[in-house]
Amino acid sequence: MAANKTSMDMTHGALWSKILIFALPLAASSILQQLFNSVDTAVVGRFASSQALAAVGSNGSLISLMINLFIGISLGSNVVIAHYIGERSEQNIQSAIHTAIVVALLSGFFVMILGQFIARPVLLLMGTPEDVIELAVLYLRIYLIGMPFIMLYDFGSSILRSTGDSRRPLYSLIVAGVVNTLLNLVLVIVFHMGVAGVAIATVISNVVSSGIIMYILLHEAEPIRLNVHKLKIEPKELKKILAIGIPAGLQGMMFSIANVCIQSTINSFGSAAIAGSAAALNYEFFSYFMVNAFAQAAVTFTSQNYGAGEYDRCKRIFRISMLFSLVSCGLLSGVFVIGRDFFLRLYTTDEAVLVFANQRILIATTLELLTSIYEISAGAMRGLGHSLLPAIITFLGSCVLRLIWIATACRMVHEFWMLMIIYPISWVVTGIAMMIAYYCIRRKCQA
Repeated sequence: MAANKTSMDMTHGALWSKILIFALPLAASSILQQLFNSVDTAVVGRFASSQALAAVGSNGSLISLMINLFIGISLGSNVVIAHYIGERSEQNIQSAIHTAIVVALLSGFFVMILGQFIARPVLLLMGTPEDVIELAVLYLRIYLIGMPFIMLYDFGSSILRSTGDSRRPLYSLIVAGVVNTLLNLVLVIVFHMGVAGVAIATVISNVVSSGIIMYILLHEAEPIRLNVHKLKIEPKELKKILAIGIPAGLQGMMFSIANVCIQSTINSFGSAAIAGSAAALNYEFFSYFMVNAFAQAAVTFTSQNYGAGEYDRCKRIFRISMLFSLVSCGLLSGVFVIGRDFFLRLYTTDEAVLVFANQRILIATTLELLTSIYEISAGAMRGLGHSLLPAIITFLGSCVLRLIWIATACRMVHEFWMLMIIYPISWVVTGIAMMIAYYCIRRKCQA
């Protein structure tokens, strides 16, 4: 396979430095992507109204629900392509890449169109308050126009990451992030467009980031290069991508379903709780993205090394990724918790909103590092080609458990803190089960 200065040899050499070099740009990319939403919430919270902040915040779990299936499928393409790279199968690499891009386009347009019809009914079903609903629907419908571009970016980035290149997706997001920030300030402060302004800014920034990624792929060295004339779905590659991607996507959707139910319960506490939860949630995301970065490193490194028959390196990848995830997430969460007064006031100065924001950040963000246990274990299993079992464990340990908690404990004690403590409880339960499953799968793969 042709050498590329931006790719990485994952099957030879030191793992500590390579995993770190791969994961840190990936974490930064995820953080920048979340900053799109964070800037949205910060700008409307400070320069529009608490209702506008709540409108943007109330959409987070719903947006995740609609796109996570396809984000999971993009992870499937990462695993399949990385495995082929480990095997040095250039023809299969080409087929998988072009199949992935077609799937990205089709899924993006599907979500965009479907979302326009279900936006209002679903937001109403979630119990979005009357003083927020119109703004929430407006934001969601505009946001979804950018969905094809979001999918192109995610699938395109996944292709680059399969080669070990996590830097150029970061560079594209830096450019898009600057565009998003500038447009937010202009459209909200200068033109007073409020929720519509931040949504339009986000769509345009998604166009920019996906455009850069597509340009890179069109000019990449073979066999990674994208050729528009070769764009078609290869059934064999689609089957492999979906075998990994659908369970991974369903796992993300299960989290999102549970979070939609949690968001519905948050809505019952009023617009101040919605806004406060939205503000604190941003910092949970930032901490979690450290975990997610090393989980994706575990997926890609494990997949390439498993494809190359390097089973001992697969074990070391798991241990190193877990350690990096726990330490980095713990440190970042600690910064946010200790400096919570400063960080939360970046989003709002409303004291009623800050009461709820402080409760969430003290309970959930403090213990965010616990997500490392199940995410790294699940990532390593997917790298070994097993994606269904992590999805099942997630369904039981996170989705079902959270729904039971909402239906029982939260009804008996209708307090915001009671709702929040289900997060660390579900992380511990899911993490223990996922790690046991990983060790069982690992023994099976080496047998």
